[in-house]
Amino acid sequence: MPRYLVEREFPDRLIVPMDETGAQACCGVVDANAKDGVTWIHSYVNNDKTRTFCIYDGPDADAIRRAASRNNLPVQRITEVRVLDPYFYR
Repeated sequence: MPRYLVEREFPDRLIVPMDETGAQACCGVVDANAKDGVTWIHSYVNNDKTRTFCIYDGPDADAIRRAASRNNLPVQRITEVRVLDPYFYR
């Protein structure tokens, strides 16, 4: 399964409450993604919460875009990526 880096911008900041509401929101994203065979692996958020860098597995970039649209999430860029691990060489 291909892996993708999805870059998103949130001009008004991304706020995910650290409570049951936030947990339900994240689970809703996971469930909606599954309809397109997309799996959210994890995300990085910059300090001011205006940008995220998310790692997803999915069949193709179009599936990632469909899942984002279903979840009302912005997409600035999708890049197919591979793991480069410095410990691979030891």
